[in-house]
This record gives sequence, structure tokens and C-alpha cells, in this order.
Amino acid sequence: MAPPTTVTHHHPMNIRSILDKEKLNHSNFFDWHKNLRIILKQEKKDYILEKQSPDEPPALPKAAHDAWLKHIDDSLDVSCLMLASMVPDLQWDLKLFTAFDMIKHLKQMFGQQARTERFETVRALHGMKIEESGNVSTHVLKMKSYTDQLERLGSPYPQDLATNLILNSLPKSYDTFIMNYNMNGWEKPISELHGMLKTVEKNIPRKTPQVLMIKEGKVKKNKGKNFKGKPQVGKGKGKKDP
Repeated sequence: MAPPTTVTHHHPMNIRSILDKEKLNHSNFFDWHKNLRIILKQEKKDYILEKQSPDEPPALPKAAHDAWLKHIDDSLDVSCLMLASMVPDLQWDLKLFTAFDMIKHLKQMFGQQARTERFETVRALHGMKIEESGNVSTHVLKMKSYTDQLERLGSPYPQDLATNLILNSLPKSYDTFIMNYNMNGWEKPISELHGMLKTVEKNIPRKTPQVLMIKEGKVKKNKGKNFKGKPQVGKGKGKKDP
């Protein structure tokens, strides 16, 4: 007689701990919402945030009634998950909401905040310029931080537009690189463009500003010449004082 077959049940990976690391507060709604959607997608419950709970159908047909019961159970589960991942004052304000109404209310609550932050970020991004003496690596990473922030706010910049903004912010010493970039039809992500620009920066000759040497409050003139470029007349070897 063959030994009984052992059936192994594979349970889905528990990723709810993502929300334990940073609870929803008054400044991180978009990051929290993104993590919540990841969890609900993995648990096949993301539909709860998209559909209002339906009215209870007649007991028959049974399939429709069972689907309604599942929706109600899933909605309760998601509501508890959402409340458990919030700071106490938000929990108190939203404790009677269904999951669908809760996310709708949160989007309205943080919508104005997001619009203001998005405007300020876009304005800062478009206003960035780098001087000839500036560090191109720091400059590009700062611009990338703005594009990352826009993505968190739900308004990601297309890669080609972000790249064009960076190229447009560079000084004239990068004109040859920009021309080659466009003529070759390159479409590089910001991380790769960052590396290319660091290499270019190393090969750009730096102009040393002309510095006037100051000594005892006077400008030190070129030795042997006055300001008109003529030899100076004065005491010297082989000339006696009168």
C-alpha cells in the first residue's frame, strides 16, 4: 500500500508589515497609499477601494449572495488594516468609515496639500540652473530628487522630459555634449545621464579667474611696467640719485 500523499498548503507571503514601518500621518499619504495598494493587490482585495459596498441582494441566487458576503468581509478586513496603520487622531476621525469611504475621504483631505506641494516642486525643478563652476553631480541629483517627489505625488515626469530639463539647465561648456546627445538620439535614464555628465565635467577646462593681488591696500602692478605698458622710470642699478 502506497503511503498517503502529504499535501502542502502554500500561504501567500505576508507583506502587511510594510505598513507597520511608517503609519499614515498628516504628511505621507501618497507613500502610505502606494504601500496599501501593493498589499491589497497581493491579497486580491484591491477592488474594495474601487467599488462601494453593494446593497444586500436577495438570498437567491446563492452565488450573488455569497459574492456580497465576501465583499462585506473583505471590506471589513481592509478597513481594519487601514485603521491599524494610522496615527491615533486619524483612527479616531475615520473609525466609522468603510474602506471605500475612508480612502475617498483621505484623498479629499490630502488633495489640496498635494496640489500645493506639486506646484512648488515643479517650480523649483524648472528654475534650476548650474553655474560654470558648479558641481554637476550634486546638481543632477537634486533635480532627480524633484522628479522622484513628483512621482510620489502621483505626477511622474516622462523620462525624456526630465532629461531635457536637466540638459537645459547646464551651462555653455556642456553645449557640445548636448548637441552630441541629441544628434545620436540617446534616451538615457537620469541615473545613466548622471554618470555621463560626471565624465564630461572632468574633461572641461576650468577657467581660472584673473585675481588682482592686493598688498598694503594697493594694487600690485606688473613688474617693470606702468599701467600704460611702458617701462617704469625710477631708482635702479647704475643710476645715481640726484
